[in-house]
Amino acid sequence: MQSEELTELGQQLRVDSVRVADKAGSGHPTSSMSAADLMATLLANHLHYDFDRPDHPGNDHLIFSKGHASPLLYSMYLAAGAIDEDEFLTYRTLGSRLEGHPTPRLPWVDVATGSLGQGLPVGVGMALAGQRLAPNPFHVWVLSGDSEMAEGSVWEAIEHAGDQHLDSLTLIIDVNRLGQRGPTRHQRDLAAYGRRLRAFDWHTIEIDGHDVDAVDAAFNEARSTMGKPTAIIAGTRKGKGVAAVEDREGMHGKPLKDAPAAIEELGGRRSIRVEVAKPASPATPAPDAGHHGHPDLPGYEVGDSVATRDAYGKALAALGYARGDVVALDGEVSDSDRAEFFAKEHPDRFFECYIAEQQLVGAAVGMQALGRVPYASTFAAFLTRAHDFLRMAAVSRASINVVGSHAGVAIGQDGPSQMGLEDLAMFRAIHGSTVLHPCDANQTTQLVATMHALKGVRYLRTLRGETPVIYGADEQFPVGGSKVLRHSDADRVTLVAAGTTVHECLRAADQLAEDGIAVRVIDLYSVKPVDERTLQTAAEDTGCLVTVEDHHPQGGIGDAVAESFSDGRPTPRLVRLAVGNMPGSATSHEQLRAAGIDADSIAAGLRLLVEKVIR
Repeated sequence: MQSEELTELGQQLRVDSVRVADKAGSGHPTSSMSAADLMATLLANHLHYDFDRPDHPGNDHLIFSKGHASPLLYSMYLAAGAIDEDEFLTYRTLGSRLEGHPTPRLPWVDVATGSLGQGLPVGVGMALAGQRLAPNPFHVWVLSGDSEMAEGSVWEAIEHAGDQHLDSLTLIIDVNRLGQRGPTRHQRDLAAYGRRLRAFDWHTIEIDGHDVDAVDAAFNEARSTMGKPTAIIAGTRKGKGVAAVEDREGMHGKPLKDAPAAIEELGGRRSIRVEVAKPASPATPAPDAGHHGHPDLPGYEVGDSVATRDAYGKALAALGYARGDVVALDGEVSDSDRAEFFAKEHPDRFFECYIAEQQLVGAAVGMQALGRVPYASTFAAFLTRAHDFLRMAAVSRASINVVGSHAGVAIGQDGPSQMGLEDLAMFRAIHGSTVLHPCDANQTTQLVATMHALKGVRYLRTLRGETPVIYGADEQFPVGGSKVLRHSDADRVTLVAAGTTVHECLRAADQLAEDGIAVRVIDLYSVKPVDERTLQTAAEDTGCLVTVEDHHPQGGIGDAVAESFSDGRPTPRLVRLAVGNMPGSATSHEQLRAAGIDADSIAAGLRLLVEKVIR
């Protein structure tokens, strides 16, 4: 399109944003209006996308990081013919695909946005995968608001993109000066953004975001820039084109009061149809990312002592040979969480994200949108920094594997700053998640392979120290299952544990057996979904369940077990042993004892329980 046509298309996008928000009675039309010229030019002249084939490997990827500008995105889809007028007017209504902030319910939306500061980290993941793994070039365009440039996650992404020379990535910053409650930090100082971005080795272009010729030239320059990502820093005006709202505070997130008058001021409705350029057919076959038979997984001898983190790394490396779609990402601790085993075997599919956990998870979400199966690992404690990215991964319907090592007080002398004690609660609370906590090497190996085919956010909790191998290499561990390790008709109480505490419970059960107290022991390796049937049977047989976990009392195994009795059936006596103290530095054994979850403490507690309570 030429200049006049682009200007008209920009006005059409503004009008449609105003009228759809007016129809819904809510939305963010003014934030959409500021970026309308930018997106009109991109849609008509620079985006390569086949709306009939959203999975085309050559499609560009457009991420609306400022997801509240959804009226603008949906107006673009309307102009491109991807949706019709009837669907367009369902915006923000029950059952509509056109949600208040974009989600992958629409096939052209790669990831959910709306929680600001996430679009660029995800875009970096896509560009990384495209640069390293995809033979067919595509471009990643990220539309960002100026307010979200204050987010730390954005600068994690900016540094990573500059370091990796991601020239297939363009960040478009809509600098409209106004945030939700007033002016942004730098307001319309385009140079302030430019200085910061250039310090991270980005190519920058500062333009008037309402000059379509300048916008068109900037997009051409971005595509032709080699060796650096490009940031187009566009000065705009919020509510552009309507005097009652343009560049005025207090208009954020509100439909225009007089939409018909605003539409008339913008020149009325238009019906321009955009023929979006389709990507070239793939000229190079995609690299083999398929299945190559059953993975040749490592096995361990019963009685050996092996750290589950070691088993994770070796299993992932083995899985990498059988599954070409597996990629591994790590937060600069691969020598500790053992992702280094994969890195050495498959260096082309290993991505170092450094100490930037938001970027770690964001990149994983971006890569899974391209068909990869990511395993993202770091210390369990540090994943808390990325919780919002994990929450939004679920909104994105993303399928990612997350691995947290160094869980619990059992890590020993490093102290509480390094101990994952909230991770089970965090991951259990994520919609549709799977939470697994193996106790030995063979169990870990099998679960690593099983995770590959699961959907949603999957979490595997691994241990720093060695634990005894108690299962054979051929043992199977279905998700939602458990293992009953001690059982008799005389059982008076049931111990339920996972990870380190499984072994403590087994030792406690042996001590109690010497006292004539029979105890059932359940390895609850699947913390979500939980094996309700086995737990309910144990409750019927013994009347008392004691959960033992190397985790805070809230949100972990104890809560998972309690919830399995929330359907109205009789609830057994429930006792929780967990880390209720604030740990310091001590040996692993001293830590477990101080928390009251070592074998001796468990046995002592059960003796008292049986003597005083259970008759």
